[in-house]
Amino acid sequence: MPTILIVEDDPQVSQLMRCTLEPAGFQVECAHDGIEALDRLRQGKKDLILPDIWLPRMDGLEVLAHVRSHFPQVKVVVVTADGTPETLLRAVREHPCQYLVKPFDPRKLVDVVKQVLAAPPEATQIEVLSARPEWVELLVPCQLEAAERVQSFLMQLKADLPADVRESVGQAFRELLLNAIEWGGGLDPARKVRIAYVRGRRMLLYRIADPGRGFRFDALAHAAVSNPSNAPIAHKQLREEKGLRPGGFGILMVRAMVDELVYNEVQNEVLFLKYLNGPAR
Repeated sequence: MPTILIVEDDPQVSQLMRCTLEPAGFQVECAHDGIEALDRLRQGKKDLILPDIWLPRMDGLEVLAHVRSHFPQVKVVVVTADGTPETLLRAVREHPCQYLVKPFDPRKLVDVVKQVLAAPPEATQIEVLSARPEWVELLVPCQLEAAERVQSFLMQLKADLPADVRESVGQAFRELLLNAIEWGGGLDPARKVRIAYVRGRRMLLYRIADPGRGFRFDALAHAAVSNPSNAPIAHKQLREEKGLRPGGFGILMVRAMVDELVYNEVQNEVLFLKYLNGPAR
């Protein structure tokens, strides 16, 4: 039974999390500040800790840094009510496995904990190149787990946008990032995808550059973008023959969700833009 340490100074929140996780099959301990959390880590094996960021005596990110240095086998999910870009960017530099912003659905808590515990240990860390709220740039190892973590983090940065914009941009980014990691990076953790997120006054811009050799649209017979207009799912049979996962609609979906989608010449880098309140003039 995995052991989880909740680090939370609000007794009601701590009890709610405990009552959510124990019926889901986890052994749960609680600490009320950062110093107590470190004491409990020294007393016995923990599989995962859930520290709030703002804690008495030692904040959650200091706890996270200490865990990374002295208990590297312990996984960490940061929990906070402070979803400001500055706090999230400070958190991402300490490499937590995932982020949860209060208030959250109890089912979300259980899902995230199960996902993080099931994930293999990281081969390499996400590298932070720029951590300004208006310009975030990361080097991401070509692992599906890393893609999930980056997606969760960037979704929190857009919390002030309308839900439909957040959803469409999030889906577009996820599809392009997974393509870069899977096809460009070959799911090799030693290879990196470079991601930039730029927040302007009237637009969002994403740049994704993968380490691959690029591609040609006319060679994507396994993708819906290559289908003739009278056969919208012609690629499905080819994917089955090649043993590829179901899908192939990604680029078409992205084109429908963003305002501009631009590839470089060899097509191993892509930009997409989403205008806020209409295109800038």
